[in-house]
Amino acid sequence: MRTASLLAGLGLLVVSVLSGFSVFVALGGLGTPGDVARATKAIADSTDLFHWGVLSLFVVAVLDVIVAAALLELFAPVNRAVSALAAWFRVAYAGVFLVAISQLLGALPLSGDAGPVAARIRAFDDIWHAGLLLFGVHLMLIGYLSYRSQFVPRIIAILLVVAGLGYLADSFAVVLVPDYPVSIAQFTFVGEAALMFWLLIKGCRVSVRSSAD
Repeated sequence: MRTASLLAGLGLLVVSVLSGFSVFVALGGLGTPGDVARATKAIADSTDLFHWGVLSLFVVAVLDVIVAAALLELFAPVNRAVSALAAWFRVAYAGVFLVAISQLLGALPLSGDAGPVAARIRAFDDIWHAGLLLFGVHLMLIGYLSYRSQFVPRIIAILLVVAGLGYLADSFAVVLVPDYPVSIAQFTFVGEAALMFWLLIKGCRVSVRSSAD
């Protein structure tokens, strides 16, 4: 359990850092997909930074698979079948995320033409939000496992379920509501952060036994 907890916690920590760098620094110009001129100029003016941002996202996708495997090992004593299902949902999300990132790679050679760039950015955003539906289910399953376990605080379990519901709501809203203006997940991510810190600080100090189910 110590190894699985540390691996999952460190993986989540690196994912948080790289995601923050990519979204807010390297790909900051893509933050407003409707502003095609700004996005096109950002890509053209900061090609190297854009490359690093896309590379960081690829690393995040790979780390998601590693975190999925670590969480499977961690929660298998609670319920192996549900743990495996949760892991596969995160792996599936990582696969969809890789497809989304590939759209950004295609935007670089077209950075002088606003039309294709807008299409690539829109494709990235749409595919990513579709993948977040899978990620939301993953978090809800991890929340369920945490609640059933005797080692994760139940408040963290509840916050994980809330975080999962936030991603699900955003995914459906992007499809159903044109120009969806808000992101619920930016307010409900607390459960993810709480789990990460628990894994790094407390997770490696507890031991578990397999449950009857």
